[in-house]
Amino acid sequence: MLNYYSFFKAFHIVGFVTWFAGLFYLVRMFVYHAEVEQKPKELQADWRAQFTLMQWRVYKIISTPAMVVTWIFGLLMLATNPAVLDQTWIKIKLVLLVLLVIYHFYCKSIIIKQEKGEDKAGSFNYRLLNELPTLFLVAIVLLAVVRDFLDFLKLFGGVIAFGMVLFIFAKQYKKRREGK
Repeated sequence: MLNYYSFFKAFHIVGFVTWFAGLFYLVRMFVYHAEVEQKPKELQADWRAQFTLMQWRVYKIISTPAMVVTWIFGLLMLATNPAVLDQTWIKIKLVLLVLLVIYHFYCKSIIIKQEKGEDKAGSFNYRLLNELPTLFLVAIVLLAVVRDFLDFLKLFGGVIAFGMVLFIFAKQYKKRREGK
């Protein structure tokens, strides 16, 4: 008999890998879009238009469909094995996924602001924002693999520490760039 759960899991993994790849690339483009002001005036409009086009393509063609695939196959996995819903780790994972969806739609609002020229956030803010999905990814994968809540809490403390290290490195990188 065909094991549907394994197929659901495989497509769930493909979905979330693609979703995260799209989010990482999208927010990196926010950084470049925010830096357009540093380019020669005669090039700025063309660069803004190009980044906006690229951002919408990544959002609509890669990130959003991948998010939908991730949710569909994740929910099919849960439907195939509903007993998992009694476990703490899956409840925390679902909360993190809802927060990731909010982040996803927040990215859409940034595209709209940048497209209208109403975005005031600098490239450094977007560099920091680009680290957020890394924290989501690490936390979600740890939950799915470790599953033990107490072990997860310890590991999540490590994820938070990792996030703080990323922030410190980002601040140092900014300082170094501005010093040149």
